[in-house]
Amino acid sequence: MKKIICITMLLILAITAMFAVNVTVAEEDGPSVTAFSAYMTDAESGRVLYAKDEDKRHEIASMVKIMTANLVFEALDRGDISLDQEVTVSQTAAGMGGSQMFLDAGSTYKVDDLIKGVIVASANDASVALAELISGSHEGFVNKMNERAREIGMNNTLFSCATGLPDSGEQYSTARDVNIMTRELMSHKKYYDYASIWMEDFVHPSGRTTQLVNTNKLIRNYAGCVGGKTGFTNEAGFCLSACADRKGVRVVATLIGGKDSKTRFAEVSGMFNYAFANYSRAKIAAAGEQMGMLAVRGGRVNEIPYGAEADMSMLLKTGEEISAPEITLPDKIKAPVARGDVIGTAKYTSPAGESITVNLIALESAEPATFWDYIKKIVG
Repeated sequence: MKKIICITMLLILAITAMFAVNVTVAEEDGPSVTAFSAYMTDAESGRVLYAKDEDKRHEIASMVKIMTANLVFEALDRGDISLDQEVTVSQTAAGMGGSQMFLDAGSTYKVDDLIKGVIVASANDASVALAELISGSHEGFVNKMNERAREIGMNNTLFSCATGLPDSGEQYSTARDVNIMTRELMSHKKYYDYASIWMEDFVHPSGRTTQLVNTNKLIRNYAGCVGGKTGFTNEAGFCLSACADRKGVRVVATLIGGKDSKTRFAEVSGMFNYAFANYSRAKIAAAGEQMGMLAVRGGRVNEIPYGAEADMSMLLKTGEEISAPEITLPDKIKAPVARGDVIGTAKYTSPAGESITVNLIALESAEPATFWDYIKKIVG
């Protein structure tokens, strides 16, 4: 009886150990993150590569300036403001606390310099000066921030200032929402003129100098990092949302509530490492490459070749494969058809459920058949 009990106990322990191993493996399938929440996506498609409590609301400190910068670059794109435009700094802007570029109230600064202060040094005074320029008031600018957030799908965010300072009223966001606005910021080509600056001495109109140092240390310490924004308050913890690019794989990693600055940078670096080690960008369609033939009605030719209008690629995890595309085409197409005409679509879906669609175009022209063409067909 004792032998049976011992054997039973050993079996239970063995089974328990097997399950414990399985749990450990599942937990290790991803980067190690101790922060409150984190979220990483493919910058191009938005495919989720890692998530931890991504929809929990937190204060996000100076990462608020990601939206501030977005609105500034959008105003530049529309021509509402220009880089050479001069801005007279208000007492309100100059009096902002926290991180600053120490603007002089009443002095004029170029928009270009103020943007540099926001992107490089996370300057609160420059953020408010730009907000007042674009919207006439800081409050009006905050309304635009919240409106833009809703437009791009940031459904769990409330802004109360352009800086992220904690005494500005109720404000919150999530790792998912910060990631969305970071991807939006990375779409502005002009942003990279500032994001890569590590250190610069800025000379004020008065002649004094302020040293601007990039708060995003990964610009210097992580190969492939192209931009990002830090943040810190006691409530938000140490935050970072950054973008990195290697061999065509471009990802955005967002972290809220890191325990200290060193850990914040280390854990975002670990998220990047995980992405680059496990994902690659695969070409799934080549522009102009023949994919099939389509019948032509009333043409000098009976069929024409078709192919993708543009090169298409998709981020795939190691071991994933793309199945055949879902082709949408008519049974026949009526002549005339010009080379390059869009005649259908091809939809590609990854094993993760991500879908992208490319137009299919005619690779050759099809002229309408003439009377003599019909005679030749009959004789033939």
